[in-house]
Amino acid sequence: MRQRIAHIALVVKEYDEAIEFYIKKLNFTLIEDSKIDENKRWVMVAPPGAKECCLLLSKAANKEQAKSIGNQTGGRVFLFLFTDDFWRDYNNMVDRKINFVRPPTEFEYGRVAVFEDLYGNMWDLIEPNKHNKGMINA
Repeated sequence: MRQRIAHIALVVKEYDEAIEFYIKKLNFTLIEDSKIDENKRWVMVAPPGAKECCLLLSKAANKEQAKSIGNQTGGRVFLFLFTDDFWRDYNNMVDRKINFVRPPTEFEYGRVAVFEDLYGNMWDLIEPNKHNKGMINA
């Protein structure tokens, strides 16, 4: 048996502002943007080189869903963006005014910095060290 996580739904305020952030600030690729009805779209974005999992940007449909925008995990790091070149991506993100809430730090598994997306969800930017390079291809 083989299974995989295909999409992770990320609740957003507006489709277009979320697309702009992920495409222009994080250099993600717009995989699909299809209209489902007057209020709903199927919008998927993924980091460059991603082959399996992508983000499904889901506009909050009601007040209850809107409460989770920017806090889908209760303030914990929510998503983990692996990179093959930490400093390239970190410096590009700083230039694009991405807010880093924790500076670059070396851990036994690699280099990490924590940043916020446009709504405040926290992400790890991670470059695994030479002993953990397989993590990026897993």
